[in-house]
Amino acid sequence: MTIKSDRWIRTMAVEQKMIEPFVERNIGKGESVSFGLSSYGYDLRVSDEYKIFHNALNPIIDPKAIDEKSFIDYKGEVCIIPPNSFALARSVEYFRIPDNVLAICVGKSTYARCGIITNVTPFEPGWEGHVTLEISNTTPLPAKIYSHEGLCQVLFLESDEVCEVSYKDKSGKYQHQQGITLPKV
Repeated sequence: MTIKSDRWIRTMAVEQKMIEPFVERNIGKGESVSFGLSSYGYDLRVSDEYKIFHNALNPIIDPKAIDEKSFIDYKGEVCIIPPNSFALARSVEYFRIPDNVLAICVGKSTYARCGIITNVTPFEPGWEGHVTLEISNTTPLPAKIYSHEGLCQVLFLESDEVCEVSYKDKSGKYQHQQGITLPKV
């Protein structure tokens, strides 16, 4: 596998619609948390839609039976995540991952240096949809997230062969997700 450069990402985004909408250059230095195409990746943006976790109803989190009432739906230009809690959000961009590519998403240093961690599972070959983002506030203080700005960077790894069974082939449960998607079994 090889990590792909900005030229490859630009070509795939424009010709194959791998990323929509696609921002062709890195934007925001000094004004906002940067987003768009970078040297060896793409800085995706967080939308203005959030599900903020609260623990008022359940004493335990069960990934096999998550209660939607454990989240407060919120829409706004900034999201405040309570101390030692988390929120779910979605990417502005819609991704279509080719069958010979695996994408890995890592948090941006601007947020990580504030104790705000973004966790996203790999984008498997053949997967497409908006990315559901898990944003953890590991600090004892409320944390601010800026909507429509960069939250994490996607790195694209291309194999020299197509995978045997893609996410699309196995009808993955998160295929074509549009909004913030809670855990499914």
